[in-house]
Amino acid sequence: MLGPIGVSELIIILVIVVILFGVNKLPKLGKGLGEGIRNFKDSMRAGQDDASSGKRPGNDDPTEPK
Repeated sequence: MLGPIGVSELIIILVIVVILFGVNKLPKLGKGLGEGIRNFKDSMRAGQDDASSGKRPGNDDPTEPK
């Protein structure tokens, strides 16, 4: 079975990533990944806030009768 990932496996993964993307593109890749994770967390937090306040998604029209 597969065990926990060790240091040697992480080094191999890092070498493969550097070969595939190149050293120049790694900062852009990391920035894009960080922004994606941040947006995902913000969306999850907004969904939890809506759920706790009783709002339903797509029902933002205040003129519509309830």
